[in-house]
Amino acid sequence: MEIMTNTNEAKLKDTVLIGYVLQALSPFAGITLLIGVIINYIKRNDANGTWLESHFRWQITTFWIYLCFVIIGGATIFILVGYLILLIGFIWLVYRICKGWIRLSENKPV
Repeated sequence: MEIMTNTNEAKLKDTVLIGYVLQALSPFAGITLLIGVIINYIKRNDANGTWLESHFRWQITTFWIYLCFVIIGGATIFILVGYLILLIGFIWLVYRICKGWIRLSENKPV
């Protein structure tokens, strides 16, 4: 296990914060969600064995599950249930961002 310096931890924490910001912007500019998950996949190994590792997993899981909500909601929008699925997905996304961001600000794993 690599020893985490304060500088490395601060950089990784900034990266995680950027991920949450990009997720938060995604309802307005969907591409930011994709950019955030790409950054997460690139940087997640740097956080192995640290409390920040859980935040990278949290954001990656958030991306994939929210993508499922969007696909299923979009595919069923013509029968109107899709709007409900998209709304539930949006609420779920907001919850995940808030919970992760709060835990990050407390320097705790998710």
